[in-house]
Amino acid sequence: MTDDAETVLRRHGQRVTGARVAVWDVLCSTQDHLTAEAVAERVVAVDKSINLASVYRSLSLFEEIGEVRQSHLGSDRTAYWEIGHPDEHFHLVCRNCGLVTHHEGSLVQQIVDHLTEDHHAFVPERVELTVTGLCHNCAHD
Repeated sequence: MTDDAETVLRRHGQRVTGARVAVWDVLCSTQDHLTAEAVAERVVAVDKSINLASVYRSLSLFEEIGEVRQSHLGSDRTAYWEIGHPDEHFHLVCRNCGLVTHHEGSLVQQIVDHLTEDHHAFVPERVELTVTGLCHNCAHD
């Protein structure tokens, strides 16, 4: 269960605003990975006074305090947003239908260990692993 927006914001010493609460609620209410524009569409459906700039500022703040992640899930540079998760949860992206799922495994930790041990001048801070292929449904169509 994810904490509500007020709890998250106060824990990080941030002001509670309508835009921040609305953005947080949208991200918590979906398993999808949303563009900022998709977040804004859902926010505006609840509160027409919140604009795209406020959504971007809210997303940036939540990312800065480590509560949401921005990922690039395909060959384009489109940013997708989601509630933060550990690095060992990586993304599986279906190239046919666009379905994005998380997979948890030890592979990311193996990469971090390799970089830490074999590349002494490099300290990994975040690993974003995206695997593109076909989901079960598309592979069997």
